[in-house]
Formats: sequence, structure tokens, C-alpha cells
Amino acid sequence: MTKGTIRKVAGPLVVAGGMAEARMYDVVYVSDMRLLGEIIEIKGDAASIQVYEETWGLGPGDRVYSTGEPLSLELGPGLLTSIYDGIQRPLDKVRERSGDWISRGINIPGLDHSRRWEFTPTATVGSAATGGDFLGSVPETATVEHRIMIPPGISGTLAWVAPAGSYTIDEVIAKVRTASGEEVDLRMYQKWPVRRARPVQKKMAPTEPLVTGQRVIDAFFPVGKGGTACVPGPFGSGKTVIQHQLAKWADAEIVVYVGCGERGNEMTDVLQEFPEILDPRSGKPLILRTVLVANTSNMPVAAREASVYTGMTIAEYFRDMGYSVALMADSTSRWAEAMREMSGRLEEMPGEEGYPAYLGTRIAEFYERAGKVHCLCSGEREGALTVVGAVSPAGGDLSDPVVQATLRVVKVFWSLQARLAYMRHFPAIGWLESYSLYTENLRDWYGKELDAGWTALRNGAIALLQEEANLQEIARLVGAESLSSEDQLTLFTARSIREDFLHQNAFHEVDTFCSMRKQVRLLGLIMSIHESLSRAIGAGASPKDLFSLPFRESVARARYVPENRLEEIDRILETAGSEIEGVLEQTARAGEGA
Repeated sequence: MTKGTIRKVAGPLVVAGGMAEARMYDVVYVSDMRLLGEIIEIKGDAASIQVYEETWGLGPGDRVYSTGEPLSLELGPGLLTSIYDGIQRPLDKVRERSGDWISRGINIPGLDHSRRWEFTPTATVGSAATGGDFLGSVPETATVEHRIMIPPGISGTLAWVAPAGSYTIDEVIAKVRTASGEEVDLRMYQKWPVRRARPVQKKMAPTEPLVTGQRVIDAFFPVGKGGTACVPGPFGSGKTVIQHQLAKWADAEIVVYVGCGERGNEMTDVLQEFPEILDPRSGKPLILRTVLVANTSNMPVAAREASVYTGMTIAEYFRDMGYSVALMADSTSRWAEAMREMSGRLEEMPGEEGYPAYLGTRIAEFYERAGKVHCLCSGEREGALTVVGAVSPAGGDLSDPVVQATLRVVKVFWSLQARLAYMRHFPAIGWLESYSLYTENLRDWYGKELDAGWTALRNGAIALLQEEANLQEIARLVGAESLSSEDQLTLFTARSIREDFLHQNAFHEVDTFCSMRKQVRLLGLIMSIHESLSRAIGAGASPKDLFSLPFRESVARARYVPENRLEEIDRILETAGSEIEGVLEQTARAGEGA
């Protein structure tokens, strides 16, 4: 173990001498309090260390001990339902040992090494074994089977597998004989450095949407399973609520939620809600398929950078099992601010707005770990890791370096608008500014799973919203009544799309989640009524008479129709058709009388 001595302390940065044998990103213990840190720069025999804990009380001459290993996570049974800090210390165990506040120097393993798990072997002795192959499984929660894998980099022949039974994660459950004749002991957990992406066979383009239950996302700006998305927006525009909604309702099998630099009360909301919310697919508590990483705003700033990598590594581990995983990072701006602070203390040349010159590279490396992949194994197995990052630019300024660096690498942009939030329109995602580059990839899935006309329906609705934006300036100047009947219809239908389809109440028991089946019916209802109204106006009916028909109120309530009674939406369409037909008959009689 390399030993050095502290030469300088500057906030979370400690410079230690006598570290000539240390390597970049080695984990070190600072002083006899054993504060955890990581080497981020080496000059000669001096190592700059970012310390993940408060550094008050440290001074020149204190000892520094290098472990010779990078910051790594324990990956195995026990991850799900856990809440960790940024360096994988389980906060429930920390609280038992140190109370409500994290004591400095406390070091608790990420997994429970004393708990016993029921292991069921699936591999056979004598078969070829390679990294990623399954050895067996453990029923980790009521909804998720934890598949025990051979760690990457190990290959050979399976020499021995433990019989079914109860084991701790430290007990040997299999042995692999390598080509050199050496036998490698395998346990139920493995360690992996957080900054290194876990290997895969190859990446593929997403071909299936991550259904979130949020209409503005699923219908207009979808993200593919294995895709990347960012949610920038000003304070109060609903970034965290959207992240919570995605974590609750996205049809991923595993959810990893990283609260990076967020307020403690927001993480408390997540902790209180997830055990109570029932997964719409399994009917079991949502927490059973969730891992939470909490690095709140009052925790040491250096640990923010580690927290996003911790979440990503856990997500990759479950992806390698063949699961669809969704990672929510809230917010990457706080991560970038931590990088800026550490860069300043290292006296590096600053880039735009004081951020380090490598900001774009770090953000790209993070998002590029997402993807739909052929997992590393000897057979055929697919997994997907979708990453959604919230960005919090000051004042909602989209020219912020973090936003721009993120937009260069992600393929979905959900633009949160302060004006929509002030109008109480949530989710406050701007339909004119946002975009998704996955729509073409998902076209075949929509045609197969939904309806061949879905893409045309969606494009027609977006076209109406764009046309409405062009007409609104004229309407403000001369009044909506002065527009042509066709333009008045455009404004009427666009308003219905905005208020009855895009607007969604996250706190309503029915409206909080909307299946794709229901979305097709709702948008189909609005666009079908638009077509009927267009024909009626073409036949001479008065827009004023048509727009005041009672069906308008029923359409506004359609989004509150429960998922098991969607036929009520069809009845609303029939009623609307009858009422429009009644106006046409009155128009025809009036014409005959004249």
C-alpha cells in the first residue's frame, strides 16, 4: 500500500506528496480518519485527491494511504430496494451506525455480506464458460429475478457449481478452469470500477419505445429503449416531477434513480412514494425494481461526480442480465458544477463559463454508456439501458454550456417552458421546441403494436399545433372571429390537443398514467372530431354553432376515463358525430327556408 503525506488542503481537494507509485483514479484513505478519496491528477510524486467527505481538521503532514484500486462497486443480490449515497454506502446502514448525519470516515460495504440468498444453479459442469454467462439465479424481490453472471474477462470450462441452497455472497458458488489450468473461484457478487463501461458484444439502434405513460412524450417525442434524452428547464418548470413520473411509470424492468445535488425533501418524496405506488404491470410496490442513489445538495460536492457513475454502473449490471433498464439522472448540471469546482481547485485552464475544457467529453462518455445491446455472453441475449438526464441551466438559458454539450450527444430533447409552467400546463414540455430523432426507428413498432395510421395521426396533430402558433399573432391583432372558418377550426382543435391531450395531471389517480392504447383513442377522438367539423364547415355550418356543442365538455373529461373503460371514448365520438349532424341538418333546413 502506497503511503504519502498531505502537503495542501483546499476544500475537497487534498494534495499529497510521496505518491510516485500511485495511479490515476486510485482510491485512497486520507488521514487516520480514513476519509475516502480518489486521485484525479498526478504531477511527479504529488497526487491531487478529491475527497468524498468534509476535509475540516486535515492538515499538512497527515498520512494518505493508497489502495492501488479504482473506485469500484459491489454488484450482486441486494442492490434492489436500496438507497445509496454517491459512493455506494447504504444509507439505512449508515443511519444505524451514525444517526441522522453521515459520520466522517464511515465505511460500509454496498451489499449485505451476512444475508443468505436462495441460489438455484442453471449452468452445467463441463460446459464452456465465458464472461456474462449465467451461473444461476436468486429471487431478489417478488418481481425481479437476479441472474448471477460470470464476471467479464473470465473464460474457460465450468469445473464446479454449488447445489441449490442458501448462501451468502462471500461463499464460492462456482469454479471456472481457465485455459492455463488455473481454477478461479466465483461468488454471487462481482466488483467493477465505476468509470469503466461494462463490455458488450455490440450496440444496436433502438426499435421499441420506452413507454412512459406521459402523453406528450409517448405520442410526440418518444425515446427508444436504449436511447438518450435530456430535460432542460428553468426552476419551477417541473423537471423533477417529470423524472419522478418516468421513474414511476416507464415500462423498464429496472429503474435506477440518481438524485445528484438535489434538495433533500425531493429525495424524501421519492423514498416515501415508491414503496406505496403499485407497479401497473405487477401490482407489487414499485420499490421492488428500483435502486436509488442519493447525493443531496448538503452532501460533499466531490461525491456528486461519483454518484452519476455509481448509478450508471449499477444500471449496466442489470442491463447485462438482459433487462430493460431506465436511468434517471437529476440533475447533470449539479454534476457539472462539481466538475467546475474541482477543476478550479486544480488550477486548470477554464473553458466557457468556468467549466473545464473537458466538460463535453465527460458528458458524452456518460450518455454513450446507454444503448440497446447484445450482452456479453456465449449465447444470444439483448438488454437495453435508457438514460434520461435533467439539466438545470440558470434562468432556463438553453445556451448554457451543459445544455449545449448534452444536446450534442442525446437524441431526444424535451424543452421545459417557464411560460407553460406559469399557465399551470404540465408537463410543461414545449411542443414547438422539443424533438425526438427516434420516430423513424419506431415507425415499424407503431404499425405493428398500435395502428397503421398512428404516425399520420400524430403528424397531423403536430401540424395543427404549428399552424396554431402562426395564427395566434394574427388572432391577437384582429380577433379570432375575424379569421376564416377553417382557421377558427384550427385554433379550436389545437386548443383541444393542448388542453385535453397534452395537459396531464401527475397527481390524479387516473390521469397520472396513460397507456398507448388510451393515447391512440384520445388523439383519434380529437382528430376525428376535427375531420367531422371540417366537413360540416365545408357544408356551410356556422363555426360558432359547432364550437358551442355539448360534446366539448365530454372530450375535456375523456382523459379521466379509466383504462378498463376505454369504450366510453368511442361513445363520446358517436355523441359528437350526432351533435354535429344535428347542426348540419339545421343548416340545411335554414338553407331550404331561405
